[in-house]
Amino acid sequence: MDLSRRLTFRLTPRGLRTYCAAVPYTLAQRMLMANVPQDLKYTKEHEYVKPAAEEGVYVVGITDYAQGELGDVVFVELPEAGRHLKEMETFGTIEAVKAVSELFSPLAGEVVEINGALDSDPALVNNDPYGEGWMIKLRVSDAATVDRLMNADAYQSHIGG
Repeated sequence: MDLSRRLTFRLTPRGLRTYCAAVPYTLAQRMLMANVPQDLKYTKEHEYVKPAAEEGVYVVGITDYAQGELGDVVFVELPEAGRHLKEMETFGTIEAVKAVSELFSPLAGEVVEINGALDSDPALVNNDPYGEGWMIKLRVSDAATVDRLMNADAYQSHIGG
């Protein structure tokens, strides 16, 4: 039997934390530690969406779970401001020590701002994915589409938590 599967279903969260403290980093430990804020919306591709200060504009980035899976981020390629994106269109790439992954726009709209700080410090994605590690701000074409994204509980289930 797969050990991580047995851990997921047989140990309580407290027991899992105790076990994980004594063994190498495991899938079960990553799931237990992933930060999934309740007030955000999520995609199956591990992007998050949160309202920005300006009406109709949303901040987009990758989730804590995604950055943990990628490992140390070393480069982020983002689009130019003014670019119009379709829902689920690739808008950039993120390069980590382990892999290079595409970034997908959770919603259709216009890129109104990119996080220029990621040019000089891409590790912000690892250190603060929901804060200083954001990627783009998107003026959404149809705000009602935000409600079609996963809530925190659905995303937690999606990543196996």
